[in-house]
Amino acid sequence: MREKFRFYKADSGRWYIDLPGWNGSIDELEMVQGADTMLDRVSGYTNECILEMSDEAFEGADTIQLVSDLSDSVGGGDYIMKSYKGEDIEHHMWLCAVTVQVFGILPAVIYVAFPV
Repeated sequence: MREKFRFYKADSGRWYIDLPGWNGSIDELEMVQGADTMLDRVSGYTNECILEMSDEAFEGADTIQLVSDLSDSVGGGDYIMKSYKGEDIEHHMWLCAVTVQVFGILPAVIYVAFPV
């Protein structure tokens, strides 16, 4: 699965993934615990960005690697983004159980690129 996803920062200053057709609470789509600060960085500190993501490697992608599977406790997993556009950043984040809804699994590695 390789797809582009829109993320946006609401007037509240909170980041969300835009998932058309989502039937759950918008609170479930909020990006928190490091995912929000990663989006600040990759958006250039604006209010919106598009990320191309896949659970399969593709040329030019950075990786976000699973560190801890938290499916049996809080859901989702702890991840680390080791680099961003070739720069070492070692950025830790938690991605919630919605990750499983998006990919169908909790991926060991998420490949991500930042289309212009």
